[in-house]
Amino acid sequence: MASSSELLETIASVLRQRCPRCHRGRMFRGWVRMYAACPVCRQPFEREPGYFVGAMYVSYALAVPLLVLLAVLVHWLRPGWSGLWILAATLPLFLPLAPLIFRYSRVIWAHLDWTIDPGA
Repeated sequence: MASSSELLETIASVLRQRCPRCHRGRMFRGWVRMYAACPVCRQPFEREPGYFVGAMYVSYALAVPLLVLLAVLVHWLRPGWSGLWILAATLPLFLPLAPLIFRYSRVIWAHLDWTIDPGA
C-alpha cells in the first residue's frame, strides 16, 4: 500500500506528465509525440507492442464525462435546442481538448501500469 506522500508524488507526476518511474523526465516532446524512453532514467514508455491500447479505455473514461459536462452546459445556455443541436454545439467545444485527453490518457495508463508492475 502506497503512503500518502507517494500518492501525492504520483498525482503531481501525472499532472506534470512526467515519467512513472523517476517522476522527473518528460513523457512528451511535442503535442502528441512521445519520447521512446524517459530522458532522465531511460525507462522505456512503451513496454511492449500495443502497450498503449489500454490508454484508449482511459481516454474514453476521460472524454465521456467531459462531453456530458459540455452538453449540459450548452443545454443550460440554450434550453430550447434539440439534442442534435446541443451535440452539434458540443463537439466543436470538445475538439480542442482532444490532444490533452490523448496525452493524459497515456500518462495515466503508464502510471497505472507502473504502479501494478514496476519491474517490467
